[in-house]
Amino acid sequence: MIAVVIVGSLLPALLLPDLPAGSDKIEHLLGYAILAAMAVQVFAGWRALTAAAVFLVALGVGIEVAQDVLTTTRAMDAMDAVANTCGVVLGAASALTPLRDALLRADQRYEASSRR
Repeated sequence: MIAVVIVGSLLPALLLPDLPAGSDKIEHLLGYAILAAMAVQVFAGWRALTAAAVFLVALGVGIEVAQDVLTTTRAMDAMDAVANTCGVVLGAASALTPLRDALLRADQRYEASSRR
């Protein structure tokens, strides 16, 4: 998923669909929220989850810089980085909800049903 985000973020703008002005911020928010929520499902400890969140925020900022430096059809946008960061916070906050161990519970149910 991280590779998809990186490649998609660095593709030439001509290859991307036209979106209404400002709607790309919702894509940034949702994309990074999903990445962070996935990290919540994978990492059990707060230390690892915090490291994953910091990595995702750095990734979002780094991609914005890379768009400016490595492409000619994309530009750095500080508001995209803000949307990415808000998405990370939103996704990481799922650790405070009953969804925290959803993947673990699903795996346990699958294993229990496969033993029957």
